[in-house]
Amino acid sequence: MGRLRERGCEVIAHDLCAEGFVPGLSARETDTVGSAPGAHDPQVAMHRREVATLDVLVFVHPNWWGMPPAVLTGWVQRVLAPGVAYKLGSAEGEPEGLLRAGRALVLNTSDTPADREAAEFGDPLQSIWAACVLPYIGVTDVRRHVFRTVTDASEETRAAWLEQARGHAAALLD
Repeated sequence: MGRLRERGCEVIAHDLCAEGFVPGLSARETDTVGSAPGAHDPQVAMHRREVATLDVLVFVHPNWWGMPPAVLTGWVQRVLAPGVAYKLGSAEGEPEGLLRAGRALVLNTSDTPADREAAEFGDPLQSIWAACVLPYIGVTDVRRHVFRTVTDASEETRAAWLEQARGHAAALLD
């Protein structure tokens, strides 16, 4: 995110695991989540306040069994909640996005070769982010890049991936 800061952007970054973010959506949260943007958990409330101010969202995570890791899935469920990130506009479930962020970048790592991913699994992360989560909250420009395969990547390859990730992040401003 250094390139974004170099271009004058304020960057709010979170390492959910390092912060000890609890991914479990409690019954107490589901009782109030649709009616008010507040949260009983101060950490979740802070994330909800922050996400409402963002112009761009960036997600960085591994492909974990064709899904984001549990901590990020829990973040989506607890932070991108009804009344915060979207509201349902009709009985058919058509959402209205409430966030101002119109663009998102998803950077994934994977150990599954691209041809196998497409042929056997149909790229479930693309569906999760570009069809299910981000359009629901109003993001219309979804960009995603996958770095693979991680296990056998050399240090030079990994360094090149980091440079590519910086370039993808900077391109969000163009």
